[in-house]
Amino acid sequence: MEINEVKELLKQFNDSNLTEFDLREGSFELYMNKNQTSRQTAAPVQPESVTETVAAPVPATSTETESAPPTVKSTEEGQVITSPIVGIVYLQPSPEQPAFKSVGETVKQGETVCIIEAMKLLNEITSEFDGTITEILVENEDVVEYGQPLFRIN
Repeated sequence: MEINEVKELLKQFNDSNLTEFDLREGSFELYMNKNQTSRQTAAPVQPESVTETVAAPVPATSTETESAPPTVKSTEEGQVITSPIVGIVYLQPSPEQPAFKSVGETVKQGETVCIIEAMKLLNEITSEFDGTITEILVENEDVVEYGQPLFRIN
């Protein structure tokens, strides 16, 4: 990544309402945080699955990317799939098609639950376990932050 690209990302981050941004591309890592607490004091996140690039729900240049996988957190009410990256979440493959999953539907390990667009790359988010979707915690086209809960699954 070129220095002018990093400067542009920093400018966009400062102008946005995001409080945290984490980018990993190959061996390159960039972490920006507007919070007062340091990254080391945040709760550790454990990677659980791999994300892939898929067909675009909106016009975008799509190539394969290596990004942090979604994390799965245990709660009293089931499992929670969280966002592995900062970006825009798409709950359906394209505007004309139905959502990947709805509340009450079953999901199997490896099944796509949504797509997150980050830096014009579309990352397929998959479930790491079998269950039933009990809650969708985001709206289509919401901007999501790293670690933000997306789905609750029992």
